[in-house]
Amino acid sequence: MAVATATKPGTPDNKHNIEAVRQAFYDRIAKKDMAPLWKVMASVVTKEPVTRCQPHVWNYSDVKSLVMESGGLITAEEANRRVLILENPALHGESKATNTLFAGVQMILPGEVAPAHRHVSSAIRFVLDGEGAYTAVEGEKAFMSRGDFVITANWAPHDHGNTSDKPMLWLDVLDFPAVNFYEASFADHADEKTQKTTRADGDSLNFYGSGVLPDGAWSKTYTPVINYTYARTRPIVERMMQAGDIDKRHGARVSYANPATGGPVLPTMGAWLAMFPKGFKGEPYRSTDGTIFVCVEGEGSTTVDGKVLKWGPNDVFVVPPWKRYHHNAPVGAVLFSISDRPAQKALGLWREEQ
Repeated sequence: MAVATATKPGTPDNKHNIEAVRQAFYDRIAKKDMAPLWKVMASVVTKEPVTRCQPHVWNYSDVKSLVMESGGLITAEEANRRVLILENPALHGESKATNTLFAGVQMILPGEVAPAHRHVSSAIRFVLDGEGAYTAVEGEKAFMSRGDFVITANWAPHDHGNTSDKPMLWLDVLDFPAVNFYEASFADHADEKTQKTTRADGDSLNFYGSGVLPDGAWSKTYTPVINYTYARTRPIVERMMQAGDIDKRHGARVSYANPATGGPVLPTMGAWLAMFPKGFKGEPYRSTDGTIFVCVEGEGSTTVDGKVLKWGPNDVFVVPPWKRYHHNAPVGAVLFSISDRPAQKALGLWREEQ
């Protein structure tokens, strides 16, 4: 029986043709579905985070006109969800704004219904345009206005309807790129187009977001609040700004919280609202969570590794992971943002540089 023995690279047998000997070895192990780690070590264990994502801004004037055009091409029911994907320029065809987050702009026209379904991916809606349409989630029909932040948690049944006389558009952000990385996606559709609602609009916010909690009523990993209204959140950041509570990088900023735990609204995604005073010039910052921003009010710019992204109302822009950036708001502004920071923190991955 032959016994395999290792020969040192410097021995006379192979010192003159070591590369050829190594390549022959690599070819042989490839036939056994193996490969040498030392050939790829530098690319899989990097000194710093490496991202394929690019900084980019989607101007709302372009987005809205194209979304409105899609309304004449397909109904919300036919499409299931009439959404135009905001694709990162470096990730075309992958339905990604960042490596872990999907972003798209959805429209629902007067009288339309987007049928009830549920999926493992969690979703948020940030309302860009319109008033009077609703999202029904787990038995609560939440009517939405511009700037509202609506939660659809993992496996929560949800449908949308528009009882107003104007179109409504909102930003969708979902974690399905991360879910699909784990190959853990499930989804199904309800028998009825709309779910029966058992709670009034605003019940979840009143029950859980008022400094009191129903006894023993919530133990899930996500927030019980369906709609964090802009009318309620904006005055808080404005008061912080007036009090001088302004971070040199992020402005007067609050994080949307699960009132039952004080933690993030979802285990996979976190969200923030920030107000900048006139003349704000932010200090540089970077972190490992790629972030999607929406300009709610005002205008300004964000410089990402030397690239200037100019933004105004309803423009959406993305800052990739571990890219140094800073905000400028000459006339003042309000920015909403969302990222995968909670998931990274839960896994012990998240880092920041101040």
